[in-house]
Amino acid sequence: MRRKYTAAAGVGAVAALTAALSTTPAATAESGETDRPIRVQMLSFNDYHGHMEATDPPLASDPAHTPVGGVEYLSAKLNQLRTKVPASNSVTVAAGDLIGGSTFLSGMFHDEPSVESLNTLGLDVSSVGNHEFDEGTRELRRMQYGGCHPVDGCYFPSQPYAGADYQYLAANVLRKVDSKPFLPATTVRTVGGVKIGFIGITLRATPTLVDPAGVKSVNFKDEVWAANNAAIKLARAGVKAVVLLIHEGGYQTGDYTSCTDASGPILDIASRVNPAIDAVVSGHTHQPYVCTITDPLGRPRLLTSAASYGQLVTETYFSVSSTTKDVIRSSFTSQNVLVDRTTADPAETQVLDKWRALAGPLAGRVVGTVAQDVTGDSSGNRGIETPMADLMADVIKWGTQSGGSQIAFMNVGGVRASFLVNQISNGEQPGEITYTEAYNTSPFGNLLVTLDLTGAQIKTVLEQQYQPVPDRGSRPMLALGVSDGFTYTWDASQPQGSRVVPGSMKLNGTPIDMGTKYRIGTLNFLANGGDLFTEFKNGTNLLGGKEDLANLVDYLGTHPGLTPPPDRVGGL
Repeated sequence: MRRKYTAAAGVGAVAALTAALSTTPAATAESGETDRPIRVQMLSFNDYHGHMEATDPPLASDPAHTPVGGVEYLSAKLNQLRTKVPASNSVTVAAGDLIGGSTFLSGMFHDEPSVESLNTLGLDVSSVGNHEFDEGTRELRRMQYGGCHPVDGCYFPSQPYAGADYQYLAANVLRKVDSKPFLPATTVRTVGGVKIGFIGITLRATPTLVDPAGVKSVNFKDEVWAANNAAIKLARAGVKAVVLLIHEGGYQTGDYTSCTDASGPILDIASRVNPAIDAVVSGHTHQPYVCTITDPLGRPRLLTSAASYGQLVTETYFSVSSTTKDVIRSSFTSQNVLVDRTTADPAETQVLDKWRALAGPLAGRVVGTVAQDVTGDSSGNRGIETPMADLMADVIKWGTQSGGSQIAFMNVGGVRASFLVNQISNGEQPGEITYTEAYNTSPFGNLLVTLDLTGAQIKTVLEQQYQPVPDRGSRPMLALGVSDGFTYTWDASQPQGSRVVPGSMKLNGTPIDMGTKYRIGTLNFLANGGDLFTEFKNGTNLLGGKEDLANLVDYLGTHPGLTPPPDRVGGL
């Protein structure tokens, strides 16, 4: 059954758009004009996360396990693909999370290196993603418009940070003070002589995925509502070719350019947004797909995602009618292209060398050792207990001993890398952990917090791991790593709110008492209700602590030869 279309922006506006869309090239040609369709190339990627260096493993969805990624190779691949069309007929776009959650070389310098690398490769426009807000709204505006960091200053005083050459779009991020967009909602680019409108949106769950304190001045609105309003404004301005860039995603089970058994929230969003939107470029889930869905008028609509870390580029072609100025939907062709490491762009090599020289004295310092691989970071399943999350909970508990912590919790999504014996980042020996590798696990600059929770509140926190609600987006289950000495059992067959097995919560073998207060160590991200763990906000007797990376480095220096912690949670 075809979904009925309901427009949040009003029936009259949708009717007007439908009428406009009904004008076809053939109908115009009857009036004497000859339609000469204009071929447009759109290159897209998403979830770059400052992965500038060519260190990521091959894609799991690539049967050939081709080494891919690294900004030198991403830029070269884009340049190679652009040679297929006249320069004026190509546009390069992205779907958010270009910065934030970044690796050491970029994150250490507040992602100024990432933005410089994206300027160099010729990015034109991007939606914001949740990670663009990692350091708050004020810092995101600095990323867009330039200026030296308010604390760290200018890294190159003779070359102050100039900002992004590309335009960030945020149609569903509205300032609380006046309900106006925090950043532009749309932009119009002339490609091949025709106007193409771009709408940028992040997932509405963004405030649950970043420190809420950093986004307290803005509201995140429903994705479909915002896209529809933006599309109507573009139509009223005479723009008929429209692309939605959205930081929300889905999943599929095929290879990197397939759409097999597709699922996830992006399918619902992409099928419901205004019929004036011709294509949807998505992200967030770090998955690759090239899908064709139907819009509210039953016409084909392209939906793409290029995995993450600059390892793929989506290469899309479509034609725009020279008479109606609208996209010819039947003309779409699209595929995901591997960013193989065969040719490097020397301009990006210069960017890398510039920042490596600044980072060098700190990057290779050995801060600890690992005896066995400790795995299970945010790049995998965030809904299960993982050794890395449990280890990081141990690190937090160790760092909050002065606050009396008895139990510590760490979200899997906040652990951005693993500790691997044979991972070599700066020429160190196998098993040595460098500052770079420590940073890559904990790039957000969170602070340690100790607070009181009752046994009943601890159970509520654990139950909040599973929340199949819109504000959790594509990840209803988000697990917490737990520290040594705390155990419990999880039963996923039970209904929401009843999955912690009664009587299973124990501290050092002693059952947790529901009315007793316990000292809990965690990060300010969770203490502020991040990832929708709102029960932490009801904690009392809060005590601040040191920055998480500094605490991790101290821990590594006193705990050599790391090994994976044993399982602490039954059923998870």
